[in-house]
Parts: sequence; structure tokens; C-alpha cells
Amino acid sequence: MAFLLLMSRALCRILLTAAAFAALVVTPAHASSTQLQTFEAPRDLLDPATRPAALDQIDSLGTHALRVVLYWRSVAPSATSRTKPTVDLTDPANYAWGEYDALLAAAKDRGWPVLLTVSGPVPKWATKSRKDYVTYPSAKEFQTFMTALGRHYADQVSIWSVWNEPNHPDFLMPQYTKKGHHPVSGKTYRRLFLAAWRGLRASGNGRDPLLMGETAPRGTGKVVAPLAFLRQALCLDSSYRRARTCANLPADGYAHHSYSTREGPFFVPPNRDDVTMGVLRRLTRALDLAARAGAVRSRMPLYLDEFGVQSYPDKLLGVPLAKQAEYYAISEKLAYDNPRVLSFSQYLLRDDPKNSKGSGGGILAQSAFPGFESGLEMANGRRKPAYDGYRLPLTVTERGSRSAVIWGRVRPATAATSVTIQYRDKGGWRTLRTLQTAANGTFATSAERRDGRRWRVLWTAPDGTAHHGASTRAYPKV
Repeated sequence: MAFLLLMSRALCRILLTAAAFAALVVTPAHASSTQLQTFEAPRDLLDPATRPAALDQIDSLGTHALRVVLYWRSVAPSATSRTKPTVDLTDPANYAWGEYDALLAAAKDRGWPVLLTVSGPVPKWATKSRKDYVTYPSAKEFQTFMTALGRHYADQVSIWSVWNEPNHPDFLMPQYTKKGHHPVSGKTYRRLFLAAWRGLRASGNGRDPLLMGETAPRGTGKVVAPLAFLRQALCLDSSYRRARTCANLPADGYAHHSYSTREGPFFVPPNRDDVTMGVLRRLTRALDLAARAGAVRSRMPLYLDEFGVQSYPDKLLGVPLAKQAEYYAISEKLAYDNPRVLSFSQYLLRDDPKNSKGSGGGILAQSAFPGFESGLEMANGRRKPAYDGYRLPLTVTERGSRSAVIWGRVRPATAATSVTIQYRDKGGWRTLRTLQTAANGTFATSAERRDGRRWRVLWTAPDGTAHHGASTRAYPKV
């Protein structure tokens, strides 16, 4: 194909996707119409040997936006030294951007928007005691770093976000006070967020969307529960009353990692400060109360920018392979139906290797797989049912004793397309009906329900390739 035609199409896609991301910062009446899907695959995308093929796979699965976590320590000069380097740290030329440059450039070439989460671990010289990489990071130094970062990636980042899981000790310390075991990480995070906001303004990117949060879903003795963290970061007490001396945070949205457990997406954590996929209303209610107190903007949108379903071979934390596809589709439907959710995500293309380093501590310490097994492929590259299920997610919800509601999506669709719904009882697959999707690839219908019946979608791509999604059973309405 001619070079000029390729450039014309790439420019057109850049303009369209940039406009789509810009639209996400205004909360629409129905977020599902503009809800964006992001993909995160750091192991595959930051390796030059695997990046091209991984991008092609993600493209073929119908996702055209990335979430990238950039760790300050990974690019900073003299990161392992206790002595701050004597260079201009607002100058991007003094950092080693490495494969981040290549990845963001590749995304730009494809016209894909990037949600960039800037996070610790940090350089040793940027911490209070200069003994580790996560304890009391300097807000002043972070502001300087964000200024350099904003200057370097000004036209390659669509949305900025501050700190990956700041309520988790792997990324920010301390989480609790030594005496009394009271949460403290929210206070540190507040200073870091405001520093990032000032740094982006200094870099000329002050009008770019900036997200707060990026919180892990559940609290432990080491991890602060997300709503407890939120209240502290916003200077709110347990009744969501704000301290008079505390100004509002200029955040454009709240990012959250809404992982559930192997019990599935409808799991309800007993701790009311935890927020998993099935209880997003806890988070929206907390944000609404915070807005009523003047701590944040009203109707703060949600960005579920890290999510996945753990599967076998990890039998401690994961679910059987067939259930992984079912649980992900249900989770996507929950996100799609929530008007506050402006983006949903998939974490990992390929599972982490068995010998990878996980988050450490807690139940993960008991697992033979300390990394994440939430990929669409196993660590050896073998595709799981979730691979086809991700391209063609399908949910079947029981409605009474004899009927069911069917919802699904053709993710690669860029316009209305034709899909066929099939079912199977004891024999082979039979066709229920063929129907047209909406322009965004979604469809809905109803059918008779029988115990033990399985369902799937068939779709033929424009190039003639026939795809079928993972099979699913009917689930009760919750």
C-alpha cells in the first residue's frame, strides 16, 4: 500500500482516538457509548523482540489503546545512589527513557491513545531517608520529574495518572503508622498528586486529563483499604466531612483496579472499605460524598484501567480456564452498564512465568505462581479460552426459570456487523438466531433457558476469517 495512504490513515486514526480520549473526561449520561478498552502487557510490550507481534495481537483482538506504567526509578539518573545527581532534572535529556520511548512511539504510529501511570519505586536519592525506593518519596523531586516527563511525552500521552497502587507497600511506604497501626499513605499520596499536577502545568501539559487513585481493591494488615485511602487523600473523616484547611484535589477522574477473587465478579467483600468488581457502587458513593464535601469534582468518572481474572495453573488464586472467560465477560458487562465507568481494561496478554516476582506477602506468598495468571495466553504461549472470549465476550443471565437475557460484543467491530448466537445441550452446536450488532459491536437478545445449556457467538471478520467465542453457561442475576 502506498506510503501516503498509510500516513493519511494513521493521521486520521490519531485524530479520532485523541478525540475519543478527550471526550472521556466529560461524564456522559451513558458511559457505555464512549467507554474505551485499554490493554496492558508490560512484559511483551517493553521487550523489543516481542513488541511488534504483541501489538499486532492486541490490534487483532480489537483493542486500540494502551495503559503503560512508567516507574520513576527505571528512568532516573543515578537511581541506586543516595546522592542526587548534579544535572538539570527538568531536562528530559538527562533521563534514560529506554524502551518506554519505543513503546510510546509505536502506539503513536498506530494512532493508539496511551494512559500513562507514573509511579514509584523511585530513585533512592528522592526518598526522605535515602535508604530504599518507596518510603516517603519527595513531592518536590516528583514535581521536577513530572515536568521532565511532560516535556518528553507531551504529544504521546492522552491521559496521565499518578502512582500505581499507592495503597500497597510495594509502591509506597509507609502504609501505616508504627504506633497504633493507623493508615498514613493517603497523606503522602496527596502531596505526590499535587506535585504531579504542578509538574504537568510547568511542562505545558496542564490541560491534559489527570487521574488520581490507581488503588488496589482490598485492604490487609499491610495494604490500606481503598476507601480508607481515598478518605485520607481527600482529607475526609469517616463521615466524609472535610478538614477546613484542605483544598480540593484537581483530579479529572478516579482510577481503580477492581480485581475480584476466585469467587467471581459478584463477590462482596465484608470490609466495606474494599472495592471489587461487584461493588463499584461503594466507590461511586464515596466519590459522590467527597464531591458533596467539596473535595473533588461532582460525578467523578471511574477508570478501571487494570483488571483481569486469574486462572489455572494457579489453583490457589485462579479459576478454571473456562470460568476465566465467563467471569471476564460478566465483569465487562458490569462495567458497560455503569454510566460512571469511562474505561475498562485487560491486564496481561501472556501469563507471568512461574518464577516471576509477585507483589509478595499475604496469600500470594502461599502460591506457587507469585506473578499474575490473568493473561489470555499461558506462559508458554498456549491460548486459553479467554483469548477468543476477549474478542467475542458473551454473557447469559437467567430471567426466571425458563428464559435468559443474552448480551455480547464483537470487539474488533468498527461498525454494525452480523453475529450468530449458538447453543448446545447434549449434542452439537445449534443456531439460535443471527442478528445485527450496534455500531460499537454490542448486541442483546433473549432466549429459552435450560439447565446445562451452553452458549457461544460466531462472527465472520471482514477478511473472511470465522471466529467463535468461548462458550458460557447462564448465570443468576445478582
